[in-house]
Amino acid sequence: MCFFTFCYFISFNLKAETNNKVKHLTWAHVYELTEPLHIWSVWAAKEINRKTNGRYVIDVFPASIMGKEAELNQSLSLGTIDIIYTGTSFAAQNYPPMGLSELPYVFRDYEHWQKFNDSILFKELSEGYKAASRGNQVVGNNYYGQRHVTSNTPILTPEDMKGLKLRVPNASIYKMFPLAVGANPSPIAFSEVYLALQQGVVDAQENPLPTIKAKKFNEVQKYISLTGHLQGTNLTLTSKHLWDSLSPDDKKTFAETLKQAAANVSADTRQSEKDLIEWFKQQGTEVLTVDRQLFRDKVLPSHQAIKQELGADFYDRLQKIR
Repeated sequence: MCFFTFCYFISFNLKAETNNKVKHLTWAHVYELTEPLHIWSVWAAKEINRKTNGRYVIDVFPASIMGKEAELNQSLSLGTIDIIYTGTSFAAQNYPPMGLSELPYVFRDYEHWQKFNDSILFKELSEGYKAASRGNQVVGNNYYGQRHVTSNTPILTPEDMKGLKLRVPNASIYKMFPLAVGANPSPIAFSEVYLALQQGVVDAQENPLPTIKAKKFNEVQKYISLTGHLQGTNLTLTSKHLWDSLSPDDKKTFAETLKQAAANVSADTRQSEKDLIEWFKQQGTEVLTVDRQLFRDKVLPSHQAIKQELGADFYDRLQKIR
């Protein structure tokens, strides 16, 4: 796809035994080289190589080199890519209950999300996704940060969002927040958001603070409003083809390493979003604290329309996690 050393192509050719047992695997994602998701994918690739005595070599392809997120999910199902990161909402296209955690304001706080991540409920949802996707395996759940709105006009109340063209990922569940507050959701591919903001195709976008920094959205947006409307997550998935090919010992190695990588991503992301508020202020971006309860009150009634579709029992069990 790219033949020059200056392109955003990272291939980690790790030391491996030079025999016919060496297996080369592909890990692809849409995130930047500076983001925790990429940094810890590289770490995991090296760890798996080390723990398997070089029998597995994993090449990591960041920044949409191997395709946009929908394409990566398709390639995973086809077995042409072995490991991906994907937003939970994309997994929900195969298994709707998986989108439960993507509902706006469904979590009380970060600690609620952590307990959900370690719960029997999450394991049940992962098994449901595996069956619906014909074998794709959930091997990690990565905290992606609270999603906030950036714009060129100040947003302090839900009324400030009426009529705003807000870029969202191309999944229906992301439209719930803007629709509940009167904004116009505009699905645009992640790799095209900066240009869309710069050219005024959309007025605003929503993402976690680390992503706003990594993608430099603050260069083309004046304000960040700390709405915290979603606690986003990215799943680490392996293909059925890869998972079924692993021995029991190798499955344990992959599962433990990828789960630890996800925990490291989550810890780094959580710390980063805490630190970034001051960093954005130093860059000249106005960071606005909002009364989240005003937004929450507007959004929560919209859950009732989708609760049955995602599973009322799942929803109620999530709310009871303490």
